[in-house]
Amino acid sequence: MERAPLGLLGLGAMGSRIAARLLAGGWALSVHDPNERAVAAALALGAERCDSATQVAERAEVVLLSLPTPEVVREVAGQLSRGGATRICVDLSTTGPAVSREVAESLAATGIALLDAPVSGGIAGAEAGTLTVMAAGRDETLAAVRPLLDELARNVFHVGAEPGLGQLAKVINNLLSATALVASGEAVALGVKEGLDARVLLDVLNASSGRNSATAVKLPDAVLTRSFDVGFALSLMNKDVQICLREARAAGLDLPIGEAVADAFAEADARSAQGADCTEIVALIEQRSGTIISS
Repeated sequence: MERAPLGLLGLGAMGSRIAARLLAGGWALSVHDPNERAVAAALALGAERCDSATQVAERAEVVLLSLPTPEVVREVAGQLSRGGATRICVDLSTTGPAVSREVAESLAATGIALLDAPVSGGIAGAEAGTLTVMAAGRDETLAAVRPLLDELARNVFHVGAEPGLGQLAKVINNLLSATALVASGEAVALGVKEGLDARVLLDVLNASSGRNSATAVKLPDAVLTRSFDVGFALSLMNKDVQICLREARAAGLDLPIGEAVADAFAEADARSAQGADCTEIVALIEQRSGTIISS
């Protein structure tokens, strides 16, 4: 199955980069997305157009999903089941454990195996083929698509046999990422307000035990520069954080710090423009602290 016909549904910020990498690697790829401009860009690189998810599933033995919300994943999975050619669905989206289990069950009823395989690494990782994949599914399903995943990722972790466990690992990761962003934004705002230079303070933190993904990348690249663009939407981070907290509540766990972070992202999402980057939550922190974090 190393060069089995592939399909890709979803050509957004991540999906478009994944498509480009697969096409550059010599994979035959059928694509579908409602965004005509995104489809045209993929066609220019050698992809084949399909008019629906079902048409993709009529051509492709393996179909990848890179979709924005659980609702869209549910809808598309239902269309895949009517295609006939697809044997494996690799879901790179972030939907949450419950939806992944539901989709796996519905696909299995029509002979399609689901590999729950959310990714981390952002746009840069997708372009460079250095993503991290958190894969959950049967050993044989992962083995069948491993050459494909190796094209996209530096690290492929098999986190469990049951779909949903990959999603759990992903939303836990994103809760920690979101927590680092909020906590680091607050800490640096304090330093600036009291007279520290933001750039110097970040250099100190990044050479010390306070270093994290926000101090190393998000604050220097997107906040100090005032670009507020690391390529991951605030609405998507909010979605992932809320999914994680729902899982915790369902498990009977109290995560007070996580709840505070979830509240901050929910507020920032409600107050921000559509398409705002996740780093724009720092603007809310700046507003509250009465300071600006800039170089």
